[in-house]
Amino acid sequence: MTGPGVSVVICAYTEDRWEDIRAAVSSVRAQSCPALETLLVVDHNPGLRTRLEHAYGEDGGVRVLVNTGPRGLSAGRNTGIAASRGEVIAFLDDDAVAERDWLRHLAEGYADPRVLAVGGRTVPVWASGRRPAWFPPEFDWVVGCTYKGLPPGRVRVRNVLGGNASFRRTAFEAAGGFATGIGRDGDRRPLGCEETELCIRLARARPDAVLLIDDRAVIHHRVPASRERFAYFRGRAYAEGLSKALVTRSVGAGKGLESERRYAARVLPAGVARGIGDALLGRPGGAGRAGAIVAGALSAAAGYALGGLRARRAGTSFSPAPTRGGSGE
Repeated sequence: MTGPGVSVVICAYTEDRWEDIRAAVSSVRAQSCPALETLLVVDHNPGLRTRLEHAYGEDGGVRVLVNTGPRGLSAGRNTGIAASRGEVIAFLDDDAVAERDWLRHLAEGYADPRVLAVGGRTVPVWASGRRPAWFPPEFDWVVGCTYKGLPPGRVRVRNVLGGNASFRRTAFEAAGGFATGIGRDGDRRPLGCEETELCIRLARARPDAVLLIDDRAVIHHRVPASRERFAYFRGRAYAEGLSKALVTRSVGAGKGLESERRYAARVLPAGVARGIGDALLGRPGGAGRAGAIVAGALSAAAGYALGGLRARRAGTSFSPAPTRGGSGE
Protein backbone atom coordinates (compact mmCIF):
# COMPACT_ATOMS: atom_id res chain seq x y z
CA MET A 1 0.00 0.00 0.00
CA THR A 2 1.29 3.43 -0.90
CA GLY A 3 2.06 5.63 2.08
CA PRO A 4 1.34 9.34 2.43
CA GLY A 5 3.25 11.88 0.38
CA VAL A 6 5.94 13.40 2.62
CA SER A 7 7.41 16.88 2.28
CA VAL A 8 10.74 17.32 4.08
CA VAL A 9 11.53 20.74 5.57
CA ILE A 10 15.14 21.66 6.42
CA CYS A 11 15.64 25.08 8.06
CA ALA A 12 19.05 26.70 7.65
CA TYR A 13 20.48 29.97 8.89
CA THR A 14 24.28 30.05 8.43
CA GLU A 15 26.80 29.36 5.69
CA ASP A 16 29.04 27.86 8.37
CA ARG A 17 26.95 24.70 7.99
CA TRP A 18 27.20 24.56 4.19
CA GLU A 19 28.60 21.02 4.04
CA ASP A 20 26.13 19.87 6.69
CA ILE A 21 23.19 21.26 4.71
CA ARG A 22 24.39 19.53 1.55
CA ALA A 23 24.77 16.26 3.44
CA ALA A 24 21.26 16.60 4.92
CA VAL A 25 19.74 17.11 1.47
CA SER A 26 21.72 14.19 0.05
CA SER A 27 20.44 11.91 2.82
CA VAL A 28 16.85 12.84 1.93
CA ARG A 29 17.52 12.10 -1.73
CA ALA A 30 18.84 8.65 -0.81
CA GLN A 31 15.69 7.57 1.06
CA SER A 32 14.21 4.14 0.33
CA CYS A 33 10.80 5.85 0.51
CA PRO A 34 11.31 8.96 -1.65
CA ALA A 35 10.20 12.34 -0.38
CA LEU A 36 7.60 14.22 -2.38
CA GLU A 37 9.81 17.32 -2.14
CA THR A 38 12.55 18.90 -0.04
CA LEU A 39 12.08 22.47 1.14
CA LEU A 40 15.13 24.44 2.27
CA VAL A 41 13.97 27.41 4.34
CA VAL A 42 16.62 30.11 4.80
CA ASP A 43 16.35 32.25 7.93
CA HIS A 44 17.09 35.87 6.98
CA ASN A 45 20.44 35.19 5.31
CA PRO A 46 20.49 36.47 1.70
CA GLY A 47 23.98 35.13 1.06
CA LEU A 48 23.03 31.60 2.05
CA ARG A 49 19.82 31.83 0.04
CA THR A 50 21.71 32.85 -3.10
CA ARG A 51 24.26 30.08 -2.64
CA LEU A 52 21.56 27.44 -2.16
CA GLU A 53 19.61 28.69 -5.16
CA HIS A 54 22.73 28.31 -7.30
CA ALA A 55 23.25 24.81 -5.95
CA TYR A 56 19.66 23.58 -6.29
CA GLY A 57 18.00 26.01 -8.71
CA GLU A 58 17.66 23.44 -11.47
CA ASP A 59 16.65 20.62 -9.14
CA GLY A 60 12.90 20.11 -9.28
CA GLY A 61 12.92 18.07 -6.08
CA VAL A 62 14.44 20.82 -3.94
CA ARG A 63 12.94 24.25 -3.38
CA VAL A 64 14.74 27.12 -1.64
CA LEU A 65 12.47 29.44 0.35
CA VAL A 66 12.98 32.44 2.61
CA ASN A 67 11.55 32.59 6.10
CA THR A 68 8.59 34.94 5.72
CA GLY A 69 8.17 35.41 9.48
CA PRO A 70 10.38 36.73 12.26
CA ARG A 71 13.88 35.35 12.66
CA GLY A 72 13.93 31.93 14.29
CA LEU A 73 13.31 28.24 13.81
CA SER A 74 9.58 28.31 14.56
CA ALA A 75 8.80 30.84 11.85
CA GLY A 76 11.08 29.02 9.42
CA ARG A 77 9.19 25.78 10.00
CA ASN A 78 5.88 27.58 9.56
CA THR A 79 7.11 28.91 6.22
CA GLY A 80 7.94 25.37 5.13
CA ILE A 81 4.56 24.05 6.25
CA ALA A 82 2.69 26.74 4.32
CA ALA A 83 4.64 26.06 1.11
CA SER A 84 4.60 22.25 1.32
CA ARG A 85 2.34 19.92 -0.68
CA GLY A 86 2.61 16.65 1.24
CA GLU A 87 -0.01 15.02 3.41
CA VAL A 88 2.80 14.65 5.96
CA ILE A 89 5.50 17.23 6.70
CA ALA A 90 8.78 15.95 8.15
CA PHE A 91 11.49 18.09 9.73
CA LEU A 92 15.21 17.36 9.57
CA ASP A 93 17.92 19.44 11.25
CA ASP A 94 20.34 21.16 8.89
CA ASP A 95 23.31 19.52 10.66
CA ALA A 96 21.95 15.96 10.58
CA VAL A 97 21.81 13.11 8.09
CA ALA A 98 19.00 10.59 7.90
CA GLU A 99 19.43 6.85 7.55
CA ARG A 100 18.08 5.33 4.35
CA ASP A 101 14.81 4.06 5.86
CA TRP A 102 14.09 7.18 7.94
CA LEU A 103 11.07 8.33 5.92
CA ARG A 104 9.75 4.81 5.47
CA HIS A 105 9.55 4.26 9.22
CA LEU A 106 8.01 7.68 9.83
CA ALA A 107 5.40 7.12 7.12
CA GLU A 108 4.45 3.67 8.42
CA GLY A 109 3.12 5.24 11.61
CA TYR A 110 0.42 7.06 9.67
CA ALA A 111 -1.34 3.84 8.68
CA ASP A 112 -3.45 4.52 11.78
CA PRO A 113 -5.62 7.56 10.96
CA ARG A 114 -5.53 8.67 14.61
CA VAL A 115 -1.77 9.29 14.38
CA LEU A 116 -1.01 12.97 13.85
CA ALA A 117 2.73 13.01 14.61
CA VAL A 118 5.63 10.56 14.39
CA GLY A 119 9.16 11.24 15.59
CA GLY A 120 12.34 9.22 15.45
CA ARG A 121 15.65 8.59 17.19
CA THR A 122 18.50 11.09 16.96
CA VAL A 123 22.03 9.80 17.52
CA PRO A 124 24.89 12.18 18.41
CA VAL A 125 27.99 12.34 16.22
CA TRP A 126 30.65 13.82 18.50
CA ALA A 127 33.25 16.11 16.94
CA SER A 128 35.93 14.54 19.13
CA GLY A 129 35.04 11.07 17.88
CA ARG A 130 33.34 9.82 21.01
CA ARG A 131 31.15 10.94 23.88
CA PRO A 132 33.02 12.99 26.53
CA ALA A 133 33.45 10.73 29.56
CA TRP A 134 31.61 13.19 31.84
CA PHE A 135 28.61 13.72 29.51
CA PRO A 136 25.55 11.81 30.80
CA PRO A 137 23.33 10.16 28.16
CA GLU A 138 20.34 11.27 30.25
CA PHE A 139 21.13 14.79 29.02
CA ASP A 140 21.62 14.08 25.32
CA TRP A 141 18.67 16.43 24.70
CA VAL A 142 21.21 19.20 25.45
CA VAL A 143 22.77 18.47 22.04
CA GLY A 144 19.46 17.82 20.27
CA CYS A 145 19.54 14.03 20.53
CA THR A 146 17.45 11.21 21.96
CA TYR A 147 18.24 10.84 25.65
CA LYS A 148 18.39 7.90 28.02
CA GLY A 149 15.01 7.47 29.66
CA LEU A 150 12.83 7.48 26.57
CA PRO A 151 11.14 4.10 26.02
CA PRO A 152 12.37 1.94 23.10
CA GLY A 153 10.42 0.80 20.06
CA ARG A 154 7.38 2.51 18.58
CA VAL A 155 5.65 4.13 21.56
CA ARG A 156 3.06 6.76 22.31
CA VAL A 157 4.48 10.01 23.71
CA ARG A 158 3.38 13.45 24.86
CA ASN A 159 5.60 15.16 22.31
CA VAL A 160 8.05 14.38 19.53
CA LEU A 161 11.54 15.92 19.35
CA GLY A 162 11.73 18.68 16.77
CA GLY A 163 14.91 17.85 14.84
CA ASN A 164 13.57 14.45 13.79
CA ALA A 165 9.81 14.70 13.59
CA SER A 166 6.85 14.61 11.25
CA PHE A 167 3.25 15.77 11.44
CA ARG A 168 0.14 15.05 9.44
CA ARG A 169 -1.03 18.23 7.71
CA THR A 170 -4.32 18.08 9.56
CA ALA A 171 -2.38 18.52 12.81
CA PHE A 172 -1.52 22.08 11.79
CA GLU A 173 -5.05 22.68 10.55
CA ALA A 174 -6.32 21.70 14.00
CA ALA A 175 -3.74 23.42 16.22
CA GLY A 176 -1.99 26.03 14.09
CA GLY A 177 1.75 26.20 13.54
CA PHE A 178 4.78 26.55 15.78
CA ALA A 179 4.55 29.46 18.21
CA THR A 180 7.14 32.15 17.58
CA GLY A 181 8.90 33.47 20.66
CA ILE A 182 9.60 29.91 21.79
CA GLY A 183 12.62 28.03 20.46
CA ARG A 184 15.84 28.77 18.65
CA ASP A 185 16.70 32.14 17.15
CA GLY A 186 19.93 31.82 15.20
CA ASP A 187 22.99 32.18 17.41
CA ARG A 188 21.19 33.66 20.42
CA ARG A 189 20.55 31.80 23.68
CA PRO A 190 19.83 28.14 22.77
CA LEU A 191 16.16 27.97 23.70
CA GLY A 192 13.90 25.10 22.68
CA CYS A 193 10.58 23.38 23.43
CA GLU A 194 8.65 24.78 20.46
CA GLU A 195 7.68 21.25 19.41
CA THR A 196 6.61 20.41 22.98
CA GLU A 197 4.26 23.37 23.11
CA LEU A 198 2.80 22.50 19.70
CA CYS A 199 2.23 18.85 20.63
CA ILE A 200 0.46 19.76 23.87
CA ARG A 201 -1.69 22.26 22.00
CA LEU A 202 -2.46 19.60 19.40
CA ALA A 203 -3.57 17.13 22.06
CA ARG A 204 -5.93 19.76 23.43
CA ALA A 205 -7.38 20.52 20.01
CA ARG A 206 -7.66 16.83 19.10
CA PRO A 207 -8.03 14.73 22.27
CA ASP A 208 -8.16 11.58 20.13
CA ALA A 209 -4.78 12.33 18.54
CA VAL A 210 -1.96 9.78 18.81
CA LEU A 211 1.67 10.96 18.81
CA LEU A 212 4.42 8.39 18.38
CA ILE A 213 8.17 7.97 18.49
CA ASP A 214 9.59 5.13 16.38
CA ASP A 215 13.23 4.52 17.25
CA ARG A 216 13.85 2.85 13.87
CA ALA A 217 13.54 6.25 12.17
CA VAL A 218 17.16 7.27 12.81
CA ILE A 219 19.11 10.41 12.05
CA HIS A 220 22.70 11.24 12.99
CA HIS A 221 23.17 14.72 14.42
CA ARG A 222 26.55 16.44 14.41
CA VAL A 223 27.74 17.78 17.77
CA PRO A 224 30.47 20.41 17.27
CA ALA A 225 33.38 20.68 19.69
CA SER A 226 31.89 23.83 21.24
CA ARG A 227 28.90 21.80 22.44
CA GLU A 228 31.03 19.13 24.06
CA ARG A 229 32.08 21.59 26.76
CA PHE A 230 30.58 21.81 30.22
CA ALA A 231 29.88 25.54 29.83
CA TYR A 232 27.57 24.82 26.89
CA PHE A 233 25.97 21.92 28.76
CA ARG A 234 25.13 24.11 31.73
CA GLY A 235 23.98 27.03 29.56
CA ARG A 236 21.75 24.83 27.42
CA ALA A 237 20.17 23.25 30.52
CA TYR A 238 19.49 26.73 31.91
CA ALA A 239 17.95 27.78 28.57
CA GLU A 240 15.75 24.68 28.64
CA GLY A 241 14.40 25.84 31.98
CA LEU A 242 13.63 29.26 30.51
CA SER A 243 11.87 27.56 27.58
CA LYS A 244 9.83 25.29 29.85
CA ALA A 245 8.63 28.37 31.72
CA LEU A 246 7.34 29.81 28.45
CA VAL A 247 5.64 26.52 27.58
CA THR A 248 3.88 26.28 30.92
CA ARG A 249 2.80 29.90 30.57
CA SER A 250 1.18 28.89 27.26
CA VAL A 251 -0.30 25.46 28.05
CA GLY A 252 -0.25 25.20 31.86
CA ALA A 253 2.08 23.36 34.23
CA GLY A 254 0.02 20.17 34.29
CA LYS A 255 0.77 19.06 30.74
CA GLY A 256 3.78 21.34 30.34
CA LEU A 257 5.73 19.48 33.03
CA GLU A 258 4.06 16.06 32.93
CA SER A 259 6.97 14.21 31.30
CA GLU A 260 9.59 16.33 33.07
CA ARG A 261 8.33 15.31 36.52
CA ARG A 262 8.74 11.63 35.69
CA TYR A 263 12.15 12.33 34.18
CA ALA A 264 13.33 14.21 37.28
CA ALA A 265 11.89 11.67 39.71
CA ARG A 266 13.06 8.46 38.00
CA VAL A 267 15.57 8.93 35.20
CA LEU A 268 17.91 11.44 36.82
CA PRO A 269 18.27 9.71 40.22
CA ALA A 270 19.00 6.43 38.43
CA GLY A 271 21.64 8.20 36.35
CA VAL A 272 23.30 9.67 39.42
CA ALA A 273 23.34 6.24 41.06
CA ARG A 274 24.95 4.67 37.97
CA GLY A 275 27.57 7.40 37.87
CA ILE A 276 28.45 6.95 41.53
CA GLY A 277 28.53 3.18 41.07
CA ASP A 278 30.91 3.54 38.13
CA ALA A 279 33.12 5.86 40.18
CA LEU A 280 33.30 3.35 43.03
CA LEU A 281 34.30 0.66 40.54
CA GLY A 282 37.03 2.90 39.12
CA ARG A 283 35.36 3.36 35.74
CA PRO A 284 36.27 6.64 33.97
CA GLY A 285 33.79 9.49 34.00
CA GLY A 286 31.40 8.10 36.60
CA ALA A 287 31.79 10.90 39.11
CA GLY A 288 31.73 13.48 36.32
CA ARG A 289 28.46 12.12 34.93
CA ALA A 290 26.83 12.09 38.36
CA GLY A 291 27.96 15.65 38.98
CA ALA A 292 26.84 16.81 35.53
CA ILE A 293 23.35 15.39 36.11
CA VAL A 294 23.05 17.33 39.36
CA ALA A 295 24.44 20.50 37.78
CA GLY A 296 22.19 20.15 34.74
CA ALA A 297 19.09 19.63 36.85
CA LEU A 298 19.90 22.63 39.05
CA SER A 299 20.60 24.82 36.01
CA ALA A 300 17.30 23.85 34.39
CA ALA A 301 15.45 24.51 37.64
CA ALA A 302 17.06 27.93 37.96
CA GLY A 303 16.13 28.81 34.39
CA TYR A 304 12.56 27.67 34.97
CA ALA A 305 12.22 29.76 38.13
CA LEU A 306 13.63 32.90 36.52
CA GLY A 307 11.71 32.35 33.28
CA GLY A 308 8.45 31.96 35.16
CA LEU A 309 9.07 35.14 37.11
CA ARG A 310 9.89 37.10 33.96
CA ALA A 311 6.84 35.75 32.12
CA ARG A 312 4.50 36.68 34.96
CA ARG A 313 5.93 40.18 35.19
CA ALA A 314 5.73 40.72 31.44
CA GLY A 315 2.39 38.95 30.98
CA THR A 316 4.02 36.95 28.19
CA SER A 317 1.77 34.74 26.08
CA PHE A 318 2.11 33.18 22.66
CA SER A 319 -0.31 32.56 19.83
CA PRO A 320 0.17 29.78 17.31
CA ALA A 321 1.02 30.99 13.83
CA PRO A 322 -1.48 30.18 11.08
CA THR A 323 -0.19 27.89 8.33
CA ARG A 324 -1.55 28.94 4.99
CA GLY A 325 -1.29 27.21 1.67
CA GLY A 326 -0.38 23.62 0.86
CA SER A 327 -2.61 20.79 -0.12
CA GLY A 328 -2.49 17.18 0.89
CA GLU A 329 -1.68 14.64 -1.79
